[in-house]
Amino acid sequence: MTDSTPADVDRIASAAAEAFTVTVASTDAERAAWLRAVADELDANVDELVAIADRETALGETRLRGEVARTTGQLRLFATVVEEGSYLEAIIDHAVPDAAPPRPDLRRLLRPIGPVAVFAASNFPFAFSVAGGDTASALAVGCPVIVKGHSGHPELSRRTAALVGQALKRAGAPAGVFALIEGRQAGVALIEHPAIAAGSFTGSVAGGRALADRAAARPAPIPFFGELGSINPVVVTEAADAARGGALAQGLAGSFQLGSGQFCTKPGLVFVPEGSVVESALPAHVGPAAHRLLTDAIDRGFHHGLEHLAAVPGVELVAQAPAADDGVPQPLVYAVSLDTFATHLETLSAEVFGPVTLLVRYGSAADLPAVLSQLEGSLTATIHAEDSDDVTPALDVLAARAGRILFSGWPTGVAVTWSQHHGGPWPATTSQHTSVGATAARRFQRPIAYQDAPERVLPPALLDANPLRIPRRVDGVLQLATP
Repeated sequence: MTDSTPADVDRIASAAAEAFTVTVASTDAERAAWLRAVADELDANVDELVAIADRETALGETRLRGEVARTTGQLRLFATVVEEGSYLEAIIDHAVPDAAPPRPDLRRLLRPIGPVAVFAASNFPFAFSVAGGDTASALAVGCPVIVKGHSGHPELSRRTAALVGQALKRAGAPAGVFALIEGRQAGVALIEHPAIAAGSFTGSVAGGRALADRAAARPAPIPFFGELGSINPVVVTEAADAARGGALAQGLAGSFQLGSGQFCTKPGLVFVPEGSVVESALPAHVGPAAHRLLTDAIDRGFHHGLEHLAAVPGVELVAQAPAADDGVPQPLVYAVSLDTFATHLETLSAEVFGPVTLLVRYGSAADLPAVLSQLEGSLTATIHAEDSDDVTPALDVLAARAGRILFSGWPTGVAVTWSQHHGGPWPATTSQHTSVGATAARRFQRPIAYQDAPERVLPPALLDANPLRIPRRVDGVLQLATP
């Protein structure tokens, strides 16, 4: 891998700033065409891309083909998002001269923030990488994108970037609207470059915090949208355990071992009643990991985390997969009492990225809210309960700790939809906004209001005639899109 130089970063960032003068004035239809062109190009080259990705990540053809489909699907979703138009949040308040005091004509919408630095993830080499959701949502609203490729899949990053670039060029996007850089220092230079208006990141707490601090320390600080650590707590009630503990054990095993435990939504902490069916049934479903961990750094972090976990007095190993080939981790399940967990909460609630989960045995559900309230933020929280259960006390606490609450199933599946939210309180994310779903575009926009502006200077979305036929709020009344 050849790292990008400071001169490379400056040239690329300057080109992105120049491209922004074009993209800020581009139409929704133009940008939708850009996104669909990229999606079509990736689909047309899926065989080549999957082969490269499997060589570099060993994630397997089935998983990788599915991830390409997710990636192109979210590119097409954002094309529909900008065509629909509500992403602009257009609002018109007409003047009321006889109000006290007189009210001017005010019109407001969201506009693109500027060039965006995207830091690719290791665990999703397509969906959260070069052409992933951050790139799609930024391009959708008119922000040029510079991706810092992940060192875990450099060949794939370069090939994907080449395909994205040629698709954008053919679709008529301006030069400089998309680029790839490589190398840790190049990434630091990028987040500090004055042409960059926002940053996005998926990765470790340490890496994300370091970049967020750089973004905040700039002479002109910029927003930084990081998706960092998450333990994704699960609560299984006594009634749910009695009614379907065996099925829950099977579902938990599949979820925490999926992708060798390298999903940001892996359930890493599961509260079960003492003597639970879940705990007794779980060992039968713990088997060899599907593949090695993605990078040496992740492997070191996994074993370091296990050492800290196992060293706490009272922690028991209750399930372990058979020894695997060199480099392939052994999935593990540990268990501990609620009292011990509360006593050693900082150590036992730390995320361990990899195929391990911790069962916390509780005697009374009434004791759970006090402990749950001490957990850090997560992307998800899950409650498995029966209709007879009053889950309000746990739900109230978990709703303050997570961005998505599940009542069925397991969190290792993030649908890309209009309503999805993939974020949560620190350290799950550094902001309130999602990195998955239609509203991810909101991260890369800022509001602007026009007061008493002549019609000739107004954006089309704010004209009285509504030539774009988009949903708007006019004089306080929501008006739906017109045919």
